[in-house]
Amino acid sequence: MSPTVTPDTELTLSYERQRAVVSPWGAALRRYFVVEPHGARTDIVWGYAGAAQKKGGQGDVLIPFPGRIAGGRYTFAGRSYQLERNDKEGPNAIHGFVRTLPWRVRHAGADVAEFEVQLTAADYGPRGYPFSLNIGVRYELDGTGLSCSFAVHNVGASPAPVGVGFHPYFTVGTAAIDEAEARIPGKGYLEFNDRLTPTGTIIPAAGTEWDYREPRPVGDRRFNHCYVDLERDAQGLSRASSAIRKPAGRSRWSWTSPSPPSWSTPATPFPGRPGKPSPSNP
Repeated sequence: MSPTVTPDTELTLSYERQRAVVSPWGAALRRYFVVEPHGARTDIVWGYAGAAQKKGGQGDVLIPFPGRIAGGRYTFAGRSYQLERNDKEGPNAIHGFVRTLPWRVRHAGADVAEFEVQLTAADYGPRGYPFSLNIGVRYELDGTGLSCSFAVHNVGASPAPVGVGFHPYFTVGTAAIDEAEARIPGKGYLEFNDRLTPTGTIIPAAGTEWDYREPRPVGDRRFNHCYVDLERDAQGLSRASSAIRKPAGRSRWSWTSPSPPSWSTPATPFPGRPGKPSPSNP
């Protein structure tokens, strides 16, 4: 019999000086840090231990839709559906279903963990999502950092709308994010209305205060943006980063996003990609 999964169930992954704390409750990333030679811990992700300590959406996996759906209402394949309106910021649906579910531990090792969960049309049809999915999340530590990958398989008889999102809160050790600088390789971003739902308009970033394709201080800007049209290198990777200058050098994290993602048919993808954060201290 599989062990009972509770909101406080956690697994600690270890590779050399890296540590990642993950939970089958929501398949969440709860901590990611480096153990320094003198024993101190340097956080890469602002995290928590124990469900009661969670703030906001720390480390959440957002499937089958990330972000907000206005009024909880959407149309797919010519039919309209109504989702539960569970957004504290307004009468919207937000961030899917799986972040508060117990997932099955498919595999757990010293440096890797795999979780899986199923959504069925029978259970979620009354909640506005009459589609069936098998979903997997894999976390792995290695010499290049922490890999986070997602697999979504449509096991229903018809196409299903699917989006994948991830909600880690990165840190470079400052008391306030204003002190950090960021690089976000997005050529544009989605316009949001006053209820924080997308209007469908993509605004070019060039020439605006939100153009972070080159490193810039965060300052007093308040980010709540969805960047699109990411710049990629020859390997198809898009790299975002944040850094803080220190007297002894520069501390930073970086996040890489491969492209294109893999989907099982007949699933219909929305933007959502796996990525890899890695610690460095050049």
